[in-house]
Amino acid sequence: MCRLFGLSSAPHRTRATFWLLEAPDSLSDQSRREPDGTGLGWFTADGRPQVHKAPVAAYQDRAFAEEAKSVESQTFLAHIRFASTGALAVRNTHPFEQDGRLFAHNGVIEDLPRLDAELGADRALVQGDTDSERFFALVTRETAARGGDVGAGVEAAARWVARNLPLYALNIVLTTADQLWALRYPDTHDLYLLERPAGGHHGVRHLDHSGTGGRLRVHSDDLTRRGATVVASERLDDNPRWQLMAPGELLHVGPDRTVTRRVVLSEEPRHRLTLADLHPAAAASQQSA
Repeated sequence: MCRLFGLSSAPHRTRATFWLLEAPDSLSDQSRREPDGTGLGWFTADGRPQVHKAPVAAYQDRAFAEEAKSVESQTFLAHIRFASTGALAVRNTHPFEQDGRLFAHNGVIEDLPRLDAELGADRALVQGDTDSERFFALVTRETAARGGDVGAGVEAAARWVARNLPLYALNIVLTTADQLWALRYPDTHDLYLLERPAGGHHGVRHLDHSGTGGRLRVHSDDLTRRGATVVASERLDDNPRWQLMAPGELLHVGPDRTVTRRVVLSEEPRHRLTLADLHPAAAASQQSA
């Protein structure tokens, strides 16, 4: 299953070191865990989005490539891809960038020809082959139609997909230089929120989060002194303040790290897919580790 991670330390810039994909334990592990891409997105001091990403394919001699990147930003977005749609290529690796925003997705949307038809001329925003980037283009269009209101754009795009396309899951994280949005829909995959005070639960610790299986680790000494808001596909430590987002819940973390949460999609997808409905590659990409 793809892994999502988003962090905001706004209004402060934070130094963080990310390890995306640690080395494999064995060749047998390689045959079972085949990450198809890793990516990290952040923003420069003047608000320009930056992305470091690469396809990491099963045909290589190792299941996991070790990437380390030390950067400074108010917001971060990390993604580890297990491909369901699109070739193993940089153009299909998350995060994606459009209109100065970064986006990553975990899930499956089907009937891409109908989504392409809905996008029309905005299909030109899409550089790769994935359902994820197409959905991002729909969010970008709907955001522009609503005067730049990203939350309204996400809600409108998700509602259109829920009513018109076969859908397995639509968990997303979207970031700008100083804001973060996340959506969990429906209840297929988990998405967790942690509002972390400076120093964490004990008040004296740096941030040191490690995901299940060592796929993602984040370390920041700066967050001994500053708070942060984290969104992730799984609880990354034993902090008791992790909260599971509700199905259909849209989360917004503002420039001052104020968190607003509301359920924007209370209805089930009209064409909800199960694992049994997916083709084998897509089904494999959505299995829990």
